[in-house]
Amino acid sequence: MQARLSTMFQSLRVRNYRLFATGQLIKLIGVWMMFIAQDWLVLELSDNSATALGVVTALQFTPVLLLTLLSGRLADRYDKRLLLFIANAFWTALALVMSLLVITGLVQLWHVFAFAALLGVANAVETPVRQAFVSELVGVPLLPNALSLNAATFNSARIIGPAVAGLAIAAFDVGPVFLFSALSSIAPLVNVVRMRTSELHRKDLLPAGQRDQARVVDGLRYVARRPDILLPMALMSVIGMSLFNFQLTLAALAKTVFNTGAASFGLFSTALAVGALTGALAGTGRRSRPSVWLVLGAAVGCATFGTLVGLAGAYWLVVALLLPTGFFMVFFAQAANQRVQLSVDAAFRGRVMALWVLVFLGTNPVGAPIIGWVAETFGAGASIWIGGLISLAAALLALTWQLRRSGARLRLRVLPMPRFYVVSPGTE
Repeated sequence: MQARLSTMFQSLRVRNYRLFATGQLIKLIGVWMMFIAQDWLVLELSDNSATALGVVTALQFTPVLLLTLLSGRLADRYDKRLLLFIANAFWTALALVMSLLVITGLVQLWHVFAFAALLGVANAVETPVRQAFVSELVGVPLLPNALSLNAATFNSARIIGPAVAGLAIAAFDVGPVFLFSALSSIAPLVNVVRMRTSELHRKDLLPAGQRDQARVVDGLRYVARRPDILLPMALMSVIGMSLFNFQLTLAALAKTVFNTGAASFGLFSTALAVGALTGALAGTGRRSRPSVWLVLGAAVGCATFGTLVGLAGAYWLVVALLLPTGFFMVFFAQAANQRVQLSVDAAFRGRVMALWVLVFLGTNPVGAPIIGWVAETFGAGASIWIGGLISLAAALLALTWQLRRSGARLRLRVLPMPRFYVVSPGTE
């Protein structure tokens, strides 16, 4: 067990990564608390409108759609550490202004819309830079472990943040939650400054003169020539748009279907995050590039359980199903991320990861208003299971395409435990 734990948290032995992960954990706890408070505030200001929630989500992610590819170019041209500091400083300033508006009672719905859009700008710059920066912190040998720990950090915050936020909103209202979020975002600023630049892994980057020539279109052409990268990105774009909207749908499900309060909404988010944390930790022992079959199998599992969540008619059943849903969501997303990152050239990493962030987060402006309209028109449950069925169809289509392309066959083994497995050509 000691050896297993040592392997699981191996990247934390690297000082720069330890600072990075600690700062991210503190900030993300506050961010998830803010997301819960923001959704609850929107419902209060809009008379429980799921459409308003969809608009906020769309505004939050529209800058990702518009600016992420340019941010990837910045990541390949300039110091990622400096870019992270600037983006996080902008985020902190915005969060402080918003918390003051909420605490003073001056906040209006349009303030929340503007705040979401501006935070989206900070997120559009910070996310692809942060994704690409991990390899500089630990190097390629530890990259799979570091990426899995990133997901574990993110989902640990998803467990702690919503649970604390639900209780804090019930006890103190939303204002103090926004203020705590603003203060917590200072942590990554301090830790980025404390990093030792001499210990960063930068030998594989382009020379300074060639970095100025890094173009967005070159990154797109690079991905287009790589079907092994293109497939997980295409699959993520569909599933991200149609199913990864639980920030919106769970709030509507809790308040409009089960008529519960903020604490119960926090329980939904926490159950999803517990499963997600388990899925993240399940990938920490991976040392090589995940196979395409692992990615596709995880996508099918994610879509299947997501559909069941939407169809569940009992509160306790939704909570139970959110656990495996969260597991497969992160297991799929992390395996796909690792499959992309472990095959991309260092010179293109910023632009490729920007495209990954675009398909992972940038599809939300398209999907969120539609999902919000479906939730308001046909019910929150319908918005989830419809998205689940779309995702399942995409995953099965991708699986069929890969089987035909590779000539492999899918087989079912009943004993000792039922499971599907892939038979490669020439091994039957």
